[in-house]
Amino acid sequence: MRNCLKVALIDFFFEYETPRLVLVRNPRVGIACRILQLGVLAYIVGWVFIYEKGYQIQDTAISSVFTKMKGIAYTQSNGEERLWDVADYVFPDQLPDGSNNCTTDADCKKGTYKRTGNGRLTGKCVDKSCEILSWCPVQDDRVIPNPPLLAAAENFTLFIKNSVSFPNFGVVRSNLVETVTSSYLKTCLFDPIKQPLCPIFKLGDIVSFSGFKFSEIAQVGGSLGILIDWECNLDHRIEKCIPMYKFQGLYGNSSQASVGYNFRTAKYFTEDRIQKRTLMKVFGLYIEIIVHGQARKFDVIPTLTAIGSGVGIFGVTTIVCDVVLLHLVSKKDCYKSLKFKSIPEEEKVSVSPS
Repeated sequence: MRNCLKVALIDFFFEYETPRLVLVRNPRVGIACRILQLGVLAYIVGWVFIYEKGYQIQDTAISSVFTKMKGIAYTQSNGEERLWDVADYVFPDQLPDGSNNCTTDADCKKGTYKRTGNGRLTGKCVDKSCEILSWCPVQDDRVIPNPPLLAAAENFTLFIKNSVSFPNFGVVRSNLVETVTSSYLKTCLFDPIKQPLCPIFKLGDIVSFSGFKFSEIAQVGGSLGILIDWECNLDHRIEKCIPMYKFQGLYGNSSQASVGYNFRTAKYFTEDRIQKRTLMKVFGLYIEIIVHGQARKFDVIPTLTAIGSGVGIFGVTTIVCDVVLLHLVSKKDCYKSLKFKSIPEEEKVSVSPS
C-alpha cells in the first residue's frame, strides 16, 4: 500500500500529459462530432448573443409617476341635483366598519371597541344592539346603488406622466416621447394599435383591457394594474427607447366573501354650532401603476466572457466523441493504442548521423 501511494505521488508530480492528435476516419463519429459542434454554435449565437444579449451589460430603471384624472358627471338622486368633478370622486384609502349585536348588558363591555363596530361601547344593550358613543345616525350600507351613481365615470380620462432613469448609462426618458407634443395630447386617446404612445387613457378602456366589464365592476368596485414596461437597447437610437403599456385585473367582482373595492370618507361641517358630517361609502376603482424598466448596452467584458464560455462548451464535443471512440466502437483498443503513448524517462532516443 505504501509503495502504491509512493508511485502515485511520483507519477503525479513528475509526469506531464500533452494532447496527441489522431485523425480517425469514422463516418458515424465524424458526423456526430459535427452535429454536436453545430448545436453548440447555434446555442452560443442564437441563445447567448441574440436572445439573451450576452454581449451587453444591463441597468434597472429608477422611476417616478404622476397621474391626473379628468371628467365631470351629473347625478339626480331623491330630487337632488349634483355635479361631480375630480375633487368629489378621487379619494384616499380608508377602513371598513360594521355593527354590534347583543342580548344582555354583559355582551357590551363598557369602554371597548369591536373590530367591525362603529364607535365606543357604553355598556348598555338596547333593543338587542349595543349602545355606542358614535356619530348619529349609524350608516346602513347594506343597500348598494343599482345602477351605480357615477356610471358616467366610464368616460373619465386618466393622464399618466412617467419618467425613468438609467444611472449607469446616464439616460433619462419620459413617456412623453419625441412624437408626443402638446398639440397631440389635446386630441389623442390611448389605443394599443392606433395610438400606443398616448399617455391619456379612458377609464372604461382601462377596465376593458384588464379583462373586466365596466358595468359590473362599477357596482362593487375593483382593483386594476397598469404596467409601464421599458425595454431599451441603447445600442440603437435613443428615440427607440419607448414605453409599452399593459393592463391587468388585480381583483374585481367574484364569488369570494369580500368582493370589489370600497372605503368610507367623510366631509365635515358645522350647523347651529354642532359639528356634523356627511359620511359616504364609496365603491370605486383602485388603479395601481407599476413601472418596470431595463436598459442594455454593448460592453467588452461580457462579450469576452460569453465567447470564452462558448469556446469551453466546444470542448465538451471532443470529450463526448472521445468517449464514443475509446469505449463504444468495435476498434476501441486500436484507437486507444494510437491515442495514448507512454514514454519512460530511461528510454533513449538514438539519432543516426546524417
